[in-house]
Amino acid sequence: MSRFRNSQADEASEASLDISPLIDCVFILLIFFIVTTVFVEETGVEVDKPQAASAEKLEKNSILIAVTAKGEVVYGGREIGISGVQPLVRRMTQKEDLPVIVQVDRAAQAGIFVRVIDEAKLAGAKKVSIATLKQQTM
Repeated sequence: MSRFRNSQADEASEASLDISPLIDCVFILLIFFIVTTVFVEETGVEVDKPQAASAEKLEKNSILIAVTAKGEVVYGGREIGISGVQPLVRRMTQKEDLPVIVQVDRAAQAGIFVRVIDEAKLAGAKKVSIATLKQQTM
């Protein structure tokens, strides 16, 4: 056994860094951003929206319902049908008065679109809007 200590091994053990407080701070920041972020629930389908000159930005908290070109009525990625609009809107507007935004495909039939709006209004929705794209001005 040697009476002399290995100086290189001592220097390496003293130079180690404890990163657990840093990891704690990162997790706290991550939780903060997750909690404070407003999530917009998308309809789950791609809709070819028509253009309109009077288009405005969507409200953050709203009920997004899509009507596809095939005539399907979709909410949250699943088809709910026209009969599912009224119970959905009634349930969602019980807690707070949320606007309903209908995203309609250009190729969708107008009759289905009108029935979706009618069902939303019968369920008690005070504001029903149509999602459009901002028309490009030249």
